[in-house]
Amino acid sequence: MAATTTQASATFSPVVAGSEPPSDAQIMLRVKAGDQSAFDYLVEKYRRPIVSFMYRMARNAAAAEDLAQEVFLRVYRSRENYEASAKFTTWLYRIATNLAVNYARDTRYERPEVTVSLDEPDEETGATFELPDGGLNAEQLMVRRERMLAIRRKVEALPEQQRLAVIMHKYQQMDYKQISEVLKRSESATKSLLFRAYETLREQLKEYL
Repeated sequence: MAATTTQASATFSPVVAGSEPPSDAQIMLRVKAGDQSAFDYLVEKYRRPIVSFMYRMARNAAAAEDLAQEVFLRVYRSRENYEASAKFTTWLYRIATNLAVNYARDTRYERPEVTVSLDEPDEETGATFELPDGGLNAEQLMVRRERMLAIRRKVEALPEQQRLAVIMHKYQQMDYKQISEVLKRSESATKSLLFRAYETLREQLKEYL
């Protein structure tokens, strides 16, 4: 898959001069019709978000890469059954969620302790610990690192559906409607799920807020 992905931008362009760019669902319909370059384009577009999603579920970089690869393999294998009745990302994340949940359940006693790398972006600001002179001092960096660890541990400790909803909402920037479609819940039930999750996190992380 990696070999074909590198050719995607050169062999497929979603924009035709003088027309609106096609939606991802329309591009997936091209995949269904046998357009390999359209599939490569979708892989190139969504690989990083899916790896990120899988890493937040698995906490293992190698496993996240493998799981993301499996997501796109399943997308390709399911191409003939694809129907553009919902957003492509809803369908994509439903596949990813099923894989992530199964992996988390199968390895719940094997996952390593949550850690934070010094060059990893802050959960809130996106800034890294490697700041230029005049930024945060060593003590402030340590406080931030402890805060990030605390957030990750508490998110991981949430009930499964709450954890999935928080990851999709906070880190994947998905809206309530899309999350509800992925989790197969009503929109109001999804809002309630997220409210409970954020209330739990707010209470458990109040010393860091």
